[in-house]
Amino acid sequence: MGAGREVAISLDGVRDKNVMQLKKLNTALFPVRYNDKYYADALASGEFTKLVTLLHANSAYYSDICVGSIACRLEKKEGGAIRVYIMTLGVLAPYRGLGIGTRLLNHVLDLCSKQKIPEIYLHVQTNNEDAINFYKKFGFEITETIKNYYTNIDPPDCFVLTKFTAPSQAKK
Repeated sequence: MGAGREVAISLDGVRDKNVMQLKKLNTALFPVRYNDKYYADALASGEFTKLVTLLHANSAYYSDICVGSIACRLEKKEGGAIRVYIMTLGVLAPYRGLGIGTRLLNHVLDLCSKQKIPEIYLHVQTNNEDAINFYKKFGFEITETIKNYYTNIDPPDCFVLTKFTAPSQAKK
C-alpha cells in the first residue's frame, strides 16, 4: 500500500462487545498499558471514540481488519466548559500514510466544531516528531512540557499539544 493513497474504511463506535479490539490495537501500537478507567472513558465518550475497519481487500489484505483507533475523554473544566482529551490515536504501521489518521482526527475535530467544544488537547512523547508534526498540520500547538510524565519509557517527558477552536479561548 503506497503512501498518499486513501483506502475505504469504516469508522465504528466502540461498545462493550468490541472494546477488546481497542485493547488489542493499543497493545500493538503503544508502549503504555491502559487501565480500566481508560476503557470506561473511551466507552463513555460515545462518538468521540472510533475503531477503523479496512473495507476493501486486495491480494495481501482481507476486508474487515481493524487497523486503527481514536479514543477520547470528555472533560468538564472549571466554569462548566467541555474540552476533549485525545487519549490515543493510532494506526497500525502497514496502514500509515493512507489518510486513516487524518480521517480519525478530522472526525473528532468536526464533532468539536458541531458541538462548539472550544478546546482539544493531548500528550505526545517529546521525541515523537512524526506525531508532533502530524498534529501541527491540524493547528495544534505545543502549550506545555511535562517532565517525567511517562513511567517505564524513555524519554519520560511529554509535550501537551492543544488546539483552540474558539479564538476567545486561546491563551496567548
